Amino acid sequence: MTEYLLLILVGLIAGVINTIAGGGSLLTLPMLIFMGLPSNIANGTNRIAILIQNIFSIAGFKSKGVSAYPFSLYIGIAALLGSLVGARIAVDIKGETFNRILAIVMVVVVVLMVLKPKTSLKEVEEQLTGKYLWLSLIIFFFIGIYGGFIQAGTGLFMLLAMSSINHFSLVKANAAKVMVAFIYTIGAVVVFALNDKISWKHGLILAIGNSTGAWFASRWSVNKGDNLVKIFLAIMVIFMAIKLWFFS
Repeated sequence: MTEYLLLILVGLIAGVINTIAGGGSLLTLPMLIFMGLPSNIANGTNRIAILIQNIFSIAGFKSKGVSAYPFSLYIGIAALLGSLVGARIAVDIKGETFNRILAIVMVVVVVLMVLKPKTSLKEVEEQLTGKYLWLSLIIFFFIGIYGGFIQAGTGLFMLLAMSSINHFSLVKANAAKVMVAFIYTIGAVVVFALNDKISWKHGLILAIGNSTGAWFASRWSVNKGDNLVKIFLAIMVIFMAIKLWFFS
């Protein structure tokens, strides 16, 4: 029971981080590994919480009238195709290799988060057709491969792509991000489930925390919590990356 309560607590923190800054899987994925799940099963289990969390996020954006449809559907399908490839690789990778890859990814992503400049909310002309659409489809296919493989930090890469290529505002990019994540996570869950790489009990318990954190964080101001979450995440990631690299 203590282990499950801890998992819910970590999930709640991750849900807040995902909503305010992105990168909550940098906490939940290592925690599942530390609780004794093999790396590939922890990777698959984490997707259950992500899938359910994104349902709450989509509903929240929809209730506020924020949507990037149908563009989010197009890039979501591209990411879905990529996630099938990435998840297939993740299913077969050795646990020690995965842990060390995760340790490197954790450090790189948290550095990007801490150094990332403030995103402007100023409206600019969006670029959603022609070469910009095709470029987005290609990029999101590769983002899908990464997301299917490891998930951690994918949201940051999606926001970067949509802000730089499509000129989305932060709010609209986030609305598109959660839809894309929901779509490609379905593919990843199917691959992990078919290969029996999901602990459904741990995944659903973690989802309680993730969804709760996302629900409450969506009511907060992003600017108030952003710096605090970045500092907290940086400290936690350093400790967890050391544990994964040297003691996996």
